[in-house]
Amino acid sequence: MEKLFGILPEREHHNCMVDLLGQAGKLDEAVEFIHGMSFEPDSVIWRTLLGACRMHKNANLAAYAAREILKVEPDDQGARILLSNIYADLQQWTDAEKSWKTMRDRGVKKEPGRSWIELEKQVHVFIAGDLSHPCSDAIVQELNRLIRRINSLGYVPQTEFVLQDLGSEQKEDLLKHHSEKLAVAFGTMQAMEGKPIRIMKNLRICGDCHTFAKLVSKSERKMIIIRDPVRFHHFQDGVCSCGDYW
Repeated sequence: MEKLFGILPEREHHNCMVDLLGQAGKLDEAVEFIHGMSFEPDSVIWRTLLGACRMHKNANLAAYAAREILKVEPDDQGARILLSNIYADLQQWTDAEKSWKTMRDRGVKKEPGRSWIELEKQVHVFIAGDLSHPCSDAIVQELNRLIRRINSLGYVPQTEFVLQDLGSEQKEDLLKHHSEKLAVAFGTMQAMEGKPIRIMKNLRICGDCHTFAKLVSKSERKMIIIRDPVRFHHFQDGVCSCGDYW
C-alpha cells in the first residue's frame, strides 16, 4: 500500500489484516501483528481477534483478547460475559465464578436467548428452555422428528457449547431447547412450499444450533435464514453462506 500506491495504512486496514489472519487460523501471527502496530490497539481489533479465537477454539487466547477489551473498555459488559463463558468453556470454574460474581456485583444479567419468526403477520417468540408457546407439544414432537432425521446425517450434539458444570444428558437437554431450534421446528411445521424459513435472533447463534440448521436445511430441503447480531446466515442443502466463520 505504501510503496506501490502511497497509501498509509490506517486503523481500519490493520483491523482487516487481523481479520484475514484470524480467518486463516494464524492466531499467533495475528497477535504479533497487533503488538507490532504503530498505535495502541482499540477494542474493535481485540474483538476481531476474539471472534477468530472462538471460531478456532483457542480459548486461552480468547480469554487474553477479552481481558484486553476490558482494559480498553472496563464497562463493556458483553466482553465481561464472554470472558466468563470462556472460563466456563475451559472448565476453569473458579475463574468463571469470580467473573460471574463481578457481574452480579455490578448488576449485570445475562440476556436469555430469544428467537422470533413471523407467520401471517403474527410474531412468535421463543426463549431458550421456555415451552410456554401454545403449540409447544407439537413443536417438541417436530423437534424430535428433525433430530432423528439429522442423526442419520451425522448430527451429534456439541455439548461444549453448554457453558455450565452439568452432566452430559443435562447439557444435551439444554442444547435441544435453544430458542433457534424451537423456532426452526415451528418454522418447518408451518413452512410453505418454496418459501424460506426466516428467523431473527438476539444473540450470536451457537455452533451446535448452526450445525443443526445446516443439517435440517438438507434433510427437509428447505432454505433457512437466521439473522443474529453478527450476520445473516443462509442455510441451504447443508451449507451456510457464512462458510462456518462468524
